[in-house]
Amino acid sequence: MTTPEHLQSDSYEREPQTFPQLTPEMAARITAYGRTETLPDGTEVFARGDRSVDFFFVLSGAIEVFDTDEHGGAHVFHTHGERQFTGELDLFNDRMVLVSGRTRGATQVVRVPRTDFRRLVTGEPDIAEIMMRAFILRRVGLIQHAQGGVVLIGDAHTADTLRLQRFLTRNGYPHRLLDTASDPDAAGFLDCFDVTSDQLPVVILGGADVLRNPSTPALADALGMTEERDASHVYEVAIVGAGPAGLAAAVYAASEGLETIVLEGTAPGGQAGTSSKIENYLGFPTGISGQALAGRAQVQAQKFGARLAISRHVTGLDCETRPYRLTLDDGAAVLANAVIVAAGARYRKLALANFDKYEGAGIHYAATAMEQSLCGGEVVIVVGGGNSAGQAAVFLSRTCAHVHILVRSGGLAATMSDYLVRRIEQSPKITLHTHTEIVALDGDDRLRRVTWSTDGATETHDIGNVFLMLGAEPNTDWLGGCLALDDKGFVRTGTDDAGTPLPSPYATARPGIYAIGDVRSGSVKRVASGVGEGSVVIAAVHAYLHPPI
Repeated sequence: MTTPEHLQSDSYEREPQTFPQLTPEMAARITAYGRTETLPDGTEVFARGDRSVDFFFVLSGAIEVFDTDEHGGAHVFHTHGERQFTGELDLFNDRMVLVSGRTRGATQVVRVPRTDFRRLVTGEPDIAEIMMRAFILRRVGLIQHAQGGVVLIGDAHTADTLRLQRFLTRNGYPHRLLDTASDPDAAGFLDCFDVTSDQLPVVILGGADVLRNPSTPALADALGMTEERDASHVYEVAIVGAGPAGLAAAVYAASEGLETIVLEGTAPGGQAGTSSKIENYLGFPTGISGQALAGRAQVQAQKFGARLAISRHVTGLDCETRPYRLTLDDGAAVLANAVIVAAGARYRKLALANFDKYEGAGIHYAATAMEQSLCGGEVVIVVGGGNSAGQAAVFLSRTCAHVHILVRSGGLAATMSDYLVRRIEQSPKITLHTHTEIVALDGDDRLRRVTWSTDGATETHDIGNVFLMLGAEPNTDWLGGCLALDDKGFVRTGTDDAGTPLPSPYATARPGIYAIGDVRSGSVKRVASGVGEGSVVIAAVHAYLHPPI
């Protein structure tokens, strides 16, 4: 599995931070939140697949953490000793845990149930800071070492293998890819699990369970990433979309005491989550990948109690009823007194023959380490003149033989940040083609050749990977006429149907429904502005839900 740049240092080597030992004074404070138990040797304290597991603090003895290999054998990869604690990021949600734990020898622990664990995090900020850092590093370690995860087997260049790998990667789920086109171990796995080539790709879960080319929601369900919900429960606020705007709204809503749920069809981060590096976001002078930024924001929102429902697309909004009813693609519904539309936008497609055939099999909408691994040493194309395109071109030029940037305009200055324009101009591995567009795609089961036209003159090149960053189309199809849209499909805010100003620039004409980020008409399509809108809108939501007396 390709490891993103921000994960390249082994978190297990940072043992004092990843597996810290707390002070006796901290241990005494933790004891007040749970109950002390003495457990015999070999007691299973949690098992892979459990939900809502307890937090364990070791007073004496030890707890072994292990995963199970494809043959059912247990592999212990860490042992928590005196004044150390169990757990990782799943303690902040209701997903299935990835690993198992058991005592080694007679062990005395403080068992802290989930509800009391949240009190601990809130009431002991110095301890919570240590735990949060450890939980993040532990999840990074699981990803780096493919522990507690799954095995994905398939041709790394095919659309379905890429679809499943992207979902696992962007959601921070540990996995190992066996590329049937190049990995000698793949054939042995297929024989072992009685899988034929026409069933690829397959996902092998812990033990012997095999999913044959599952849909993305089916994979999420099998991995326990889909949290169980009460269909009759009414949330104070539902946020549609987990891009920067939606995640910021979730952090501020949950931290201010609003019962919050975030509905996201793919993975946290939105378009920003597919960016290899964001260098002009405040507070990160060396830059940060979109996936890393989204991952931190997701953990932050869950820390304050927000729930994230991943892998379920919102397909409809009933705005005639109160509470509002959001319909999901599995037929379920979520009820909320207020709704924040942060569904973002998607990159436009090309109106070309064969486009659908090569989408995911040579045509990409993201340029992360995963996509980079597919085209090392090759010539690639980036289409688009915005910052996302510039970041992609610079990132890909590190390992690709050459990067061609195609734009229909006369240059980049009007649409791209100056630091990226200068970087592209200075790179001998990047060529900018102005007044240029792709006119034909060709290949077999994968894209092999691309034809582009510059001022009417066409040329064909043997290129198998094209990265599209062609501007934004709003994700508003699911609104079904509920909200007013502008002529490009973005949600109108700030005034009612008669043009009268509303109390918030993010309010729609429907009381209690707001729009923020890229989906909002007139918004600035930048990560920082989306985060700003997500934080500011919560004041208006509060005023709507809890008006002053």
